[in-house]
Amino acid sequence: MAEQTVYDFTATSIQGEEQSLDRFRGKVLLIVNTASKCGFTPQFEGLQSLYNDLKGKGLEVLGFPCNQFRNQDPADDQAISEFCSLNYGVDFPMFSKIDVNGPGAHPLFQHLKREAKGLLGSEGVKWNFTKFLVDQQGRVVGRYPPTTKPEAIRADIEKLLG
Repeated sequence: MAEQTVYDFTATSIQGEEQSLDRFRGKVLLIVNTASKCGFTPQFEGLQSLYNDLKGKGLEVLGFPCNQFRNQDPADDQAISEFCSLNYGVDFPMFSKIDVNGPGAHPLFQHLKREAKGLLGSEGVKWNFTKFLVDQQGRVVGRYPPTTKPEAIRADIEKLLG
């Protein structure tokens, strides 16, 4: 059996369309669970900045809103989309709100957590704005905690982009 990659998964866009992640084949991906009412919410600015600077070289930032951490993203998809666009100018792909932990965790995040464990080998996502870095072959190559600012990952992304 072939090794599973992020391209084997689908996710619903924030506009409600089911999309295969295979459409990002050949790109470096930074996959982030986001929230609109979190202390780390200003990281949207850094994520958008990375996207603006590096999308032409092959970076895609994928945002997945999640309301599992202290109810910090309670709004519906349309309100989340408007918030991100109006406040942070987000135009990277955003997806429908998901769970990242527990029995209802989205299959993509189950895969990401298995492939890139957290501190002391833990799998669970600890908080909003946990970031997973994926190479051009769809393999998870890094996991960064919420405290890691997007710009701190830039060198790792540029190394993958060559």
